Amino acid sequence: MNDPDLTRLLTRAAEDVRPTRPAATGWERARRVRRARRAAGAVALAVALVTGGTAALLHRAAPAPTHPVVRPDPSAPPVQQPPLELDLVADPLGRLGDRVAAPLSARPVDRALALRQPVEPKTGEAGPVRVLGDDGLVRELDVVTLAPTRDASGNEAAPLKPGSLSPDGRTAAFAQTGEVVVVDLTDASVRRYPLAGYLEHVVWAGDRLLVGDNDTAYELDRGSGKARELPVDPWGLVVPEPGRPGDLLALGGAEDGLSVRRYPGTGGTPQQHQVGTDGLPPGYRLDEVYGRGWQRGDRIAQAGWTTTGSMGGAEGVAVVDARTGAVTRLLDLGREDRAKACCGVLGWSADGAVLFRSDPTGLARWRPETGEVDLVARDVAGPVSLPAR
Repeated sequence: MNDPDLTRLLTRAAEDVRPTRPAATGWERARRVRRARRAAGAVALAVALVTGGTAALLHRAAPAPTHPVVRPDPSAPPVQQPPLELDLVADPLGRLGDRVAAPLSARPVDRALALRQPVEPKTGEAGPVRVLGDDGLVRELDVVTLAPTRDASGNEAAPLKPGSLSPDGRTAAFAQTGEVVVVDLTDASVRRYPLAGYLEHVVWAGDRLLVGDNDTAYELDRGSGKARELPVDPWGLVVPEPGRPGDLLALGGAEDGLSVRRYPGTGGTPQQHQVGTDGLPPGYRLDEVYGRGWQRGDRIAQAGWTTTGSMGGAEGVAVVDARTGAVTRLLDLGREDRAKACCGVLGWSADGAVLFRSDPTGLARWRPETGEVDLVARDVAGPVSLPAR
Protein backbone atom coordinates (compact mmCIF):
# COMPACT_ATOMS: atom_id res chain seq x y z
CA MET A 1 0.00 0.00 0.00
CA ASN A 2 1.48 3.35 -1.02
CA ASP A 3 1.38 6.61 0.97
CA PRO A 4 -1.69 8.17 -0.71
CA ASP A 5 -3.71 4.97 -0.13
CA LEU A 6 -2.67 4.90 3.52
CA THR A 7 -3.61 8.57 3.96
CA ARG A 8 -7.10 8.03 2.49
CA LEU A 9 -7.63 4.99 4.72
CA LEU A 10 -6.70 6.86 7.89
CA THR A 11 -8.87 9.84 6.92
CA ARG A 12 -11.96 7.65 6.43
CA ALA A 13 -11.33 5.85 9.69
CA ALA A 14 -11.19 9.13 11.58
CA GLU A 15 -14.37 10.56 10.07
CA ASP A 16 -16.64 8.72 12.53
CA VAL A 17 -14.54 9.48 15.60
CA ARG A 18 -16.04 12.30 17.65
CA PRO A 19 -13.53 14.87 18.91
CA THR A 20 -12.79 14.73 22.63
CA ARG A 21 -13.20 18.51 22.84
CA PRO A 22 -16.12 19.27 20.48
CA ALA A 23 -16.42 22.94 21.47
CA ALA A 24 -12.73 23.63 20.90
CA THR A 25 -12.81 21.64 17.67
CA GLY A 26 -15.83 23.60 16.48
CA TRP A 27 -14.22 26.93 17.23
CA GLU A 28 -11.03 25.85 15.44
CA ARG A 29 -13.05 24.74 12.44
CA ALA A 30 -14.89 28.09 12.44
CA ARG A 31 -11.56 29.94 12.58
CA ARG A 32 -10.27 27.96 9.60
CA VAL A 33 -13.44 28.77 7.65
CA ARG A 34 -13.16 32.48 8.47
CA ARG A 35 -9.50 32.52 7.45
CA ALA A 36 -10.35 30.82 4.19
CA ARG A 37 -13.16 33.26 3.49
CA ARG A 38 -10.95 36.25 4.27
CA ALA A 39 -8.29 34.91 1.97
CA ALA A 40 -10.80 34.31 -0.81
CA GLY A 41 -12.23 37.79 -0.31
CA ALA A 42 -8.76 39.35 -0.51
CA VAL A 43 -8.03 37.51 -3.75
CA ALA A 44 -11.37 38.56 -5.24
CA LEU A 45 -10.75 42.19 -4.26
CA ALA A 46 -7.28 42.13 -5.79
CA VAL A 47 -8.64 40.71 -9.02
CA ALA A 48 -11.36 43.35 -9.15
CA LEU A 49 -8.86 46.14 -8.64
CA VAL A 50 -6.44 44.80 -11.22
CA THR A 51 -9.14 44.33 -13.84
CA GLY A 52 -10.34 47.90 -13.64
CA GLY A 53 -13.04 47.67 -10.96
CA THR A 54 -11.30 50.19 -8.71
CA ALA A 55 -13.68 53.07 -9.28
CA ALA A 56 -16.77 50.96 -8.82
CA LEU A 57 -15.49 49.48 -5.56
CA LEU A 58 -14.41 52.79 -4.09
CA HIS A 59 -17.61 54.64 -4.96
CA ARG A 60 -20.12 51.94 -4.14
CA ALA A 61 -22.18 53.15 -1.19
CA ALA A 62 -22.17 50.96 1.89
CA PRO A 63 -25.56 49.34 2.48
CA ALA A 64 -27.69 50.91 5.18
CA PRO A 65 -27.66 48.91 8.43
CA THR A 66 -30.65 46.62 8.69
CA HIS A 67 -32.08 44.49 11.47
CA PRO A 68 -32.06 40.70 11.08
CA VAL A 69 -35.19 39.45 9.37
CA VAL A 70 -37.48 37.26 11.48
CA ARG A 71 -39.77 35.11 9.37
CA PRO A 72 -43.35 35.33 10.68
CA ASP A 73 -45.06 32.09 11.55
CA PRO A 74 -48.36 32.07 9.60
CA SER A 75 -49.94 30.03 12.38
CA ALA A 76 -48.99 32.46 15.17
CA PRO A 77 -52.27 33.87 16.56
CA PRO A 78 -52.74 37.58 17.39
CA VAL A 79 -53.23 36.68 21.08
CA GLN A 80 -50.47 34.51 22.52
CA GLN A 81 -49.71 32.99 25.90
CA PRO A 82 -46.34 32.01 27.40
CA PRO A 83 -45.71 28.49 28.66
CA LEU A 84 -46.10 27.90 32.38
CA GLU A 85 -42.36 27.42 32.76
CA LEU A 86 -39.98 29.50 30.64
CA ASP A 87 -36.77 27.91 29.37
CA LEU A 88 -33.60 29.83 30.24
CA VAL A 89 -31.59 30.52 27.09
CA ALA A 90 -27.98 31.64 26.77
CA ASP A 91 -27.85 35.42 26.45
CA PRO A 92 -25.30 38.12 27.42
CA LEU A 93 -27.97 39.66 29.67
CA GLY A 94 -27.83 36.51 31.78
CA ARG A 95 -24.79 38.03 33.50
CA LEU A 96 -26.77 40.97 34.88
CA GLY A 97 -27.07 39.14 38.18
CA ASP A 98 -23.31 38.52 38.50
CA ARG A 99 -21.33 40.05 41.34
CA VAL A 100 -19.54 43.35 40.87
CA ALA A 101 -16.07 42.76 39.42
CA ALA A 102 -14.71 46.33 39.64
CA PRO A 103 -15.71 49.97 40.16
CA LEU A 104 -16.41 51.88 36.95
CA SER A 105 -13.77 54.46 37.85
CA ALA A 106 -11.07 51.78 37.75
CA ARG A 107 -12.40 49.91 34.75
CA PRO A 108 -14.61 51.92 32.36
CA VAL A 109 -16.45 50.09 29.60
CA ASP A 110 -16.17 50.30 25.83
CA ARG A 111 -19.93 49.82 25.67
CA ALA A 112 -22.57 48.90 28.21
CA LEU A 113 -25.11 46.18 27.46
CA ALA A 114 -27.36 47.14 30.37
CA LEU A 115 -27.70 49.07 33.61
CA ARG A 116 -29.25 47.64 36.73
CA GLN A 117 -30.04 49.00 40.18
CA PRO A 118 -30.56 46.28 42.80
CA VAL A 119 -33.36 46.89 45.29
CA GLU A 120 -33.62 45.21 48.68
CA PRO A 121 -36.99 43.38 48.57
CA LYS A 122 -37.76 43.78 52.29
CA THR A 123 -36.92 47.47 52.68
CA GLY A 124 -37.24 48.75 49.11
CA GLU A 125 -33.86 50.46 49.48
CA ALA A 126 -32.04 50.87 46.15
CA GLY A 127 -28.32 50.17 45.95
CA PRO A 128 -25.72 51.66 43.59
CA VAL A 129 -26.31 51.33 39.86
CA ARG A 130 -24.41 48.51 38.16
CA VAL A 131 -23.05 48.50 34.60
CA LEU A 132 -22.84 45.32 32.51
CA GLY A 133 -20.10 45.84 29.94
CA ASP A 134 -19.82 44.18 26.56
CA ASP A 135 -16.92 42.17 28.01
CA GLY A 136 -19.39 40.41 30.32
CA LEU A 137 -18.12 42.05 33.53
CA VAL A 138 -20.30 43.97 35.99
CA ARG A 139 -19.06 47.30 37.36
CA GLU A 140 -20.41 49.50 40.12
CA LEU A 141 -21.22 53.08 39.17
CA ASP A 142 -19.03 54.66 41.85
CA VAL A 143 -18.43 58.11 40.34
CA VAL A 144 -21.73 59.64 41.44
CA THR A 145 -24.19 59.19 44.29
CA LEU A 146 -27.74 59.27 43.00
CA ALA A 147 -30.76 60.24 45.07
CA PRO A 148 -34.23 58.79 44.44
CA THR A 149 -36.40 60.79 42.09
CA ARG A 150 -39.37 62.43 43.80
CA ASP A 151 -42.44 64.42 42.91
CA ALA A 152 -43.94 67.47 44.57
CA SER A 153 -45.87 65.23 46.97
CA GLY A 154 -42.72 63.48 48.14
CA ASN A 155 -43.30 60.15 46.40
CA GLU A 156 -39.96 58.55 45.63
CA ALA A 157 -38.67 56.11 43.00
CA ALA A 158 -35.30 54.61 42.07
CA PRO A 159 -33.18 56.96 39.93
CA LEU A 160 -32.47 54.33 37.26
CA LYS A 161 -35.16 54.54 34.56
CA PRO A 162 -35.79 52.28 31.55
CA GLY A 163 -34.53 55.02 29.19
CA SER A 164 -31.34 55.89 31.12
CA LEU A 165 -28.85 54.08 28.83
CA SER A 166 -28.02 55.70 25.49
CA PRO A 167 -28.50 53.67 22.28
CA ASP A 168 -24.74 53.29 21.78
CA GLY A 169 -24.25 52.05 25.34
CA ARG A 170 -21.63 54.68 26.07
CA THR A 171 -23.57 57.20 28.18
CA ALA A 172 -26.05 57.06 31.07
CA ALA A 173 -28.42 59.83 32.14
CA PHE A 174 -30.25 60.20 35.45
CA ALA A 175 -33.03 62.61 36.39
CA GLN A 176 -32.57 64.25 39.78
CA THR A 177 -34.42 67.00 41.57
CA GLY A 178 -33.15 70.24 40.05
CA GLU A 179 -30.61 68.66 37.70
CA VAL A 180 -29.78 65.96 35.16
CA VAL A 181 -26.66 63.86 35.75
CA VAL A 182 -24.90 62.43 32.68
CA VAL A 183 -22.11 59.84 33.04
CA ASP A 184 -19.71 58.92 30.23
CA LEU A 185 -19.32 55.19 30.84
CA THR A 186 -16.18 54.99 28.68
CA ASP A 187 -14.10 57.27 30.90
CA ALA A 188 -16.23 57.50 34.08
CA SER A 189 -16.58 61.28 33.81
CA VAL A 190 -19.65 63.05 35.20
CA ARG A 191 -21.43 66.18 34.03
CA ARG A 192 -24.34 67.89 35.77
CA TYR A 193 -26.95 70.03 34.05
CA PRO A 194 -29.07 72.29 36.29
CA LEU A 195 -32.75 72.20 35.37
CA ALA A 196 -35.44 73.36 37.77
CA GLY A 197 -38.15 70.95 38.79
CA TYR A 198 -38.91 67.55 40.26
CA LEU A 199 -37.43 65.68 37.32
CA GLU A 200 -38.42 62.03 36.99
CA HIS A 201 -38.02 60.96 33.34
CA VAL A 202 -35.07 60.44 30.99
CA VAL A 203 -35.35 59.16 27.43
CA TRP A 204 -32.73 59.06 24.69
CA ALA A 205 -33.93 59.92 21.18
CA GLY A 206 -30.82 58.87 19.29
CA ASP A 207 -28.20 61.23 20.70
CA ARG A 208 -30.86 63.72 21.88
CA LEU A 209 -31.60 63.66 25.60
CA LEU A 210 -35.22 64.18 26.68
CA VAL A 211 -36.12 64.72 30.33
CA GLY A 212 -39.36 65.43 32.12
CA ASP A 213 -41.09 66.21 35.37
CA ASN A 214 -44.70 65.44 36.23
CA ASP A 215 -46.26 67.19 33.23
CA THR A 216 -43.57 68.76 31.04
CA ALA A 217 -40.96 67.28 28.71
CA TYR A 218 -37.74 69.04 27.73
CA GLU A 219 -34.95 68.49 25.25
CA LEU A 220 -31.60 69.15 26.90
CA ASP A 221 -28.77 70.56 24.77
CA ARG A 222 -25.72 68.91 26.32
CA GLY A 223 -23.41 71.38 24.62
CA SER A 224 -24.92 74.57 26.01
CA GLY A 225 -26.84 73.10 28.94
CA LYS A 226 -30.02 74.85 27.78
CA ALA A 227 -33.38 73.09 27.64
CA ARG A 228 -36.38 73.70 25.40
CA GLU A 229 -39.90 72.61 26.20
CA LEU A 230 -41.53 69.91 24.07
CA PRO A 231 -45.29 69.48 23.52
CA VAL A 232 -45.17 65.82 24.60
CA ASP A 233 -46.57 64.05 27.64
CA PRO A 234 -43.46 62.82 29.52
CA TRP A 235 -45.32 59.78 30.89
CA GLY A 236 -46.55 58.55 27.51
CA LEU A 237 -43.40 59.38 25.55
CA VAL A 238 -42.22 56.37 23.53
CA VAL A 239 -38.50 55.63 23.30
CA PRO A 240 -37.72 56.28 19.62
CA GLU A 241 -35.84 53.86 17.42
CA PRO A 242 -32.33 55.28 16.81
CA GLY A 243 -31.92 56.71 13.34
CA ARG A 244 -35.62 57.38 12.79
CA PRO A 245 -36.83 60.86 11.75
CA GLY A 246 -37.34 63.51 14.40
CA ASP A 247 -41.02 62.69 15.01
CA LEU A 248 -41.86 61.66 18.56
CA LEU A 249 -44.56 59.19 19.57
CA ALA A 250 -46.65 58.98 22.72
CA LEU A 251 -48.99 56.18 23.78
CA GLY A 252 -51.38 56.71 26.66
CA GLY A 253 -54.77 57.78 27.94
CA ALA A 254 -57.43 55.86 29.79
CA GLU A 255 -60.68 57.75 30.46
CA ASP A 256 -61.19 58.72 26.81
CA GLY A 257 -59.53 55.58 25.53
CA LEU A 258 -55.96 54.86 24.57
CA SER A 259 -54.42 56.69 21.64
CA VAL A 260 -51.17 56.98 19.74
CA ARG A 261 -50.00 60.54 19.13
CA ARG A 262 -47.31 61.50 16.63
CA TYR A 263 -45.58 64.83 17.19
CA PRO A 264 -43.88 66.00 13.96
CA GLY A 265 -40.25 66.95 14.40
CA THR A 266 -40.88 69.99 12.22
CA GLY A 267 -43.67 71.21 14.47
CA GLY A 268 -47.35 71.49 13.73
CA THR A 269 -50.45 69.70 14.92
CA PRO A 270 -49.88 66.18 16.27
CA GLN A 271 -51.63 63.27 14.60
CA GLN A 272 -53.76 61.05 16.79
CA HIS A 273 -55.07 57.50 16.34
CA GLN A 274 -57.29 55.68 18.79
CA VAL A 275 -55.97 52.30 19.87
CA GLY A 276 -58.18 49.63 18.36
CA THR A 277 -58.41 45.89 18.90
CA ASP A 278 -60.56 44.84 15.95
CA GLY A 279 -57.84 42.42 14.89
CA LEU A 280 -58.00 40.53 18.21
CA PRO A 281 -60.49 37.78 19.08
CA PRO A 282 -63.81 38.96 20.60
CA GLY A 283 -63.50 39.95 24.26
CA TYR A 284 -59.83 40.94 24.12
CA ARG A 285 -58.75 44.54 24.46
CA LEU A 286 -55.96 46.74 25.79
CA ASP A 287 -57.42 48.96 28.54
CA GLU A 288 -54.43 50.88 29.96
CA VAL A 289 -50.67 50.99 29.56
CA TYR A 290 -47.85 51.45 32.03
CA GLY A 291 -44.09 51.77 31.94
CA ARG A 292 -42.30 53.01 28.86
CA GLY A 293 -43.25 52.23 25.25
CA TRP A 294 -40.52 51.34 22.75
CA GLN A 295 -40.56 52.02 19.02
CA ARG A 296 -39.23 49.74 16.30
CA GLY A 297 -40.13 50.81 12.80
CA ASP A 298 -43.87 51.46 12.84
CA ARG A 299 -44.51 49.32 15.92
CA ILE A 300 -44.70 50.19 19.60
CA ALA A 301 -44.21 47.56 22.30
CA GLN A 302 -45.66 48.39 25.71
CA ALA A 303 -47.01 46.64 28.78
CA GLY A 304 -50.53 47.22 30.02
CA TRP A 305 -53.68 45.92 31.64
CA THR A 306 -56.01 43.99 29.43
CA THR A 307 -59.42 42.44 29.27
CA THR A 308 -59.33 38.82 28.19
CA GLY A 309 -62.75 37.39 27.55
CA SER A 310 -64.79 38.16 30.68
CA MET A 311 -61.82 38.91 32.95
CA GLY A 312 -60.43 42.40 33.37
CA GLY A 313 -57.21 43.60 35.00
CA ALA A 314 -55.01 40.97 33.39
CA GLU A 315 -51.36 41.72 32.64
CA GLY A 316 -50.19 41.80 29.05
CA VAL A 317 -47.64 43.08 26.55
CA ALA A 318 -48.98 44.61 23.34
CA VAL A 319 -47.56 45.51 19.96
CA VAL A 320 -49.38 48.54 18.53
CA ASP A 321 -49.19 49.84 14.95
CA ALA A 322 -48.03 53.46 15.32
CA ARG A 323 -49.63 54.41 11.98
CA THR A 324 -53.15 53.20 12.76
CA GLY A 325 -53.33 52.50 16.49
CA ALA A 326 -54.28 48.87 15.88
CA VAL A 327 -53.11 46.25 18.40
CA THR A 328 -51.52 43.64 16.14
CA ARG A 329 -50.17 41.24 18.79
CA LEU A 330 -51.01 40.68 22.45
CA LEU A 331 -49.12 38.53 24.92
CA ASP A 332 -51.68 37.44 27.51
CA LEU A 333 -49.89 37.06 30.86
CA GLY A 334 -53.02 36.63 32.98
CA ARG A 335 -53.05 37.92 36.54
CA GLU A 336 -52.68 34.87 38.78
CA ASP A 337 -49.55 35.00 40.97
CA ARG A 338 -48.39 38.23 39.34
CA ALA A 339 -47.80 41.56 41.03
CA LYS A 340 -49.60 44.56 39.57
CA ALA A 341 -47.55 46.28 36.84
CA CYS A 342 -45.23 43.31 36.91
CA CYS A 343 -44.07 43.19 33.34
CA GLY A 344 -42.83 46.48 31.94
CA VAL A 345 -41.24 46.44 28.50
CA LEU A 346 -37.49 47.12 28.43
CA GLY A 347 -36.98 47.41 24.67
CA TRP A 348 -36.48 45.39 21.51
CA SER A 349 -33.63 42.98 20.86
CA ALA A 350 -31.59 43.31 17.69
CA ASP A 351 -33.47 40.41 16.08
CA GLY A 352 -36.94 41.81 16.66
CA ALA A 353 -37.97 40.30 19.99
CA VAL A 354 -39.61 42.27 22.81
CA LEU A 355 -37.70 42.22 26.10
CA PHE A 356 -39.81 42.61 29.22
CA ARG A 357 -39.69 42.10 32.95
CA SER A 358 -40.80 38.62 33.94
CA ASP A 359 -42.20 38.82 37.44
CA PRO A 360 -40.67 38.79 39.95
CA THR A 361 -36.94 38.98 39.09
CA GLY A 362 -36.44 37.63 35.58
CA LEU A 363 -36.11 39.14 32.12
CA ALA A 364 -38.00 37.47 29.30
CA ARG A 365 -37.96 37.65 25.52
CA TRP A 366 -41.11 37.46 23.38
CA ARG A 367 -41.09 37.04 19.61
CA PRO A 368 -44.46 38.43 18.44
CA GLU A 369 -44.01 37.07 14.92
CA THR A 370 -43.70 33.47 16.10
CA GLY A 371 -45.18 33.41 19.61
CA GLU A 372 -41.99 32.13 21.28
CA VAL A 373 -41.32 33.26 24.87
CA ASP A 374 -38.22 32.37 26.86
CA LEU A 375 -36.16 33.61 29.80
CA VAL A 376 -32.88 35.47 29.21
CA ALA A 377 -31.97 36.32 32.83
CA ARG A 378 -33.08 35.45 36.35
CA ASP A 379 -32.39 36.95 39.76
CA VAL A 380 -32.08 40.54 38.55
CA ALA A 381 -34.39 42.34 40.97
CA GLY A 382 -34.63 46.10 40.62
CA PRO A 383 -34.86 48.52 37.68
CA VAL A 384 -33.05 47.63 34.44
CA SER A 385 -32.19 49.88 31.50
CA LEU A 386 -31.31 48.57 28.04
CA PRO A 387 -30.20 50.58 24.99
CA ALA A 388 -32.74 51.32 22.27
CA ARG A 389 -32.12 49.41 19.04
